[in-house]
Amino acid sequence: MRITDVTLWHVSIPLPAPFYPSWIPGLPQTENRFTLVRIRTASGVEGYSAGPAMDTERQGLGALLGPYLLDERADDLASIRQRLREMTYLGWHVGWLEAACWDVIGKARGVPVWQLLGGRPGRVQLYASTGDVKDGKSRIVELEKRRAEGFVAAKLRVHKPTLAEDLEQIETVAAAMGGDFAMGIDANQGWRVAVVADAPTWDLERALAFANRAAELGYKWLEEPLANDDYDGMAELRRRTAIPIAGAELNHVGLPEMKVMLEKRSLDIYQPDSVFAGGISETWRIIGAVAKAGARYTPHTWTNGIGFAINLQLFSASPWRDDTLLEYPISEPGWVPQFRDGLLQQTWSHDRGWLDLPTTPGLGFDIDARQLSRYGKVFYRGTKLRVALHAVLDKGIKTAKELGAVRDARLAARGAELAKREAAGEDLLTAFTQPVTATPRASWKLEELP
Repeated sequence: MRITDVTLWHVSIPLPAPFYPSWIPGLPQTENRFTLVRIRTASGVEGYSAGPAMDTERQGLGALLGPYLLDERADDLASIRQRLREMTYLGWHVGWLEAACWDVIGKARGVPVWQLLGGRPGRVQLYASTGDVKDGKSRIVELEKRRAEGFVAAKLRVHKPTLAEDLEQIETVAAAMGGDFAMGIDANQGWRVAVVADAPTWDLERALAFANRAAELGYKWLEEPLANDDYDGMAELRRRTAIPIAGAELNHVGLPEMKVMLEKRSLDIYQPDSVFAGGISETWRIIGAVAKAGARYTPHTWTNGIGFAINLQLFSASPWRDDTLLEYPISEPGWVPQFRDGLLQQTWSHDRGWLDLPTTPGLGFDIDARQLSRYGKVFYRGTKLRVALHAVLDKGIKTAKELGAVRDARLAARGAELAKREAAGEDLLTAFTQPVTATPRASWKLEELP
């Protein structure tokens, strides 16, 4: 399980048509871009993960990442999590890297990650998640196609300058789609981005007016109607409207931040994306806290095919998989499975709105080496020799030897400790896979507690 190689790629997969994400008004997205990481152990097991990217902004990550992870054990999640936490002190949010360790652990044990977390085989039901903003008539055409494909639910996007324009879409769509097709709405107010065009900013009164009208029209949930750190505002909105309020997709502090939101009762539905929330271990802790609070969980999955796989594993092991739907990103003609999942040997293809859980060990996918060679560019490869040479050039041979000796001593001491625990019959994974239970509820609205 000892990590001997860390490799990073910039990946850019051209889309078949420009995609205009609602969360960045005015941006024609023409590529699916992300940073890919591969860790390799001494026994040759490889694990992958990915973090979405705008361009090559993680160019310097490898110089920090290699010294932090090399010679660590991939299944020593306590140490891995501490190393990644230390990197946040230097400005990096790198929880997404931890999933590569879970990929290694699953492959080494010959089981999918959902099984490591206590899940069972089967399938999950999906909702079609749109990604752009449309007028009502155009949205109806899109949703009718999704319904014909077998989906029973979908999520719309609203991000127009005025309340009236946003209401036009949801009123027109509600009148046309009828009551047998469930619909949610994402306002994308959680993390406002106005780097290209201006973006609307909702206050509590606009959010309340929109939420109440959406509830009257029969919509099932409303995502991110206020900034993701406006915990009190969301709690107030949730108390004053009948539609369930969802969010927390990009809240990146992890469980401590989610605890604040749970205590304030900010949301009915929590949507932490493991890619942003601190990794699989941290998200599993969040899921447990959400269950204890009586709320509901279903993740955000709008990153890429690898990010979808990571969140699929968590959702599949969660207690809500049978009575809650999983987000399935699709926004034709630009954002479609073939290009969303562009590096995978097989896309995450649904069957009439259902998805069979992967039985492949680890995260459930295999990288297409030809596609990676075509669309990926290696910008860092760390091995013990490479890192040692870099240290010599950077610090001088004497200081490099001192640093290496101190680090080797720490790793040796940690290795001895782990060996002793394993000899006593301890499974190092147990602390990170405690079962989560929740009481099923028909309503997505969180009942008020006394």
